[in-house]
Amino acid sequence: QVQLVESGGGLVQAGGSLRVSCAASGRTVSSKNMGWFRQALGKEREFVAGISWSGAMYYADSVKGRFTISRDNAKNTVYLQMNSLKPEDTAVYYCAADPRGSLYEEPYDYWGQGTQVTVSS
Repeated sequence: QVQLVESGGGLVQAGGSLRVSCAASGRTVSSKNMGWFRQALGKEREFVAGISWSGAMYYADSVKGRFTISRDNAKNTVYLQMNSLKPEDTAVYYCAADPRGSLYEEPYDYWGQGTQVTVSS
């Protein structure tokens, strides 16, 4: 079992930066494929970024060049650094572990509760 807890969401102006964190317990994240997803109001949840157990990183086209996923094995935590934020990045951001297939897609076995990110124009 893996428990995931996101933190770091909040309100930021367009063009600003925010870092959200995903603290894991129960199992180490260093050996897992991890992903960040987001769900805007009235829309389906979508892939944002992922990091494989080997450290390879993957991004949705909409965030490439602005967002960076990273992992701190000592803290058993995965981060999503978000720069040059836009109002369309407003969503609840979810951390997930152990994709059953592609890292880009659901389903994943474990999910956090989500953290709200709001970008004002």
